[in-house]
Amino acid sequence: MKLIFALLSLILFTSIDAFTQTTFELEPSQSMLVTGKGPGQDGTINPFAGQNCFAIVENTGRMQFSIRIQKKGEIIKAIPIKGGETKKIKLLKDQELYLDSNEKGKVDAVVSYEAIED
Repeated sequence: MKLIFALLSLILFTSIDAFTQTTFELEPSQSMLVTGKGPGQDGTINPFAGQNCFAIVENTGRMQFSIRIQKKGEIIKAIPIKGGETKKIKLLKDQELYLDSNEKGKVDAVVSYEAIED
């Protein structure tokens, strides 16, 4: 019985780690590095750091904001995300993900990650 409980606990905690999500509240005109520069600099822990993955960004507020993908300081793509909208973005292992609020109001967002199944 103890073995079954230990196995179920291990499976549960492994699943939770694979679906870590972080909630953000950004002030007007604020930008935040979400992932891509490493421990101590990233706003989230990406369980798939160092490999390609999907970043799922949910705008839980009403204000539109932008998702910015950069590589070595160069902007690759800026993606607007409307209030209540969710975007699933392919994030390559050497790319950085930023959230950029607008100047009109606070932004609420949830970011999580998902493995890319080969």
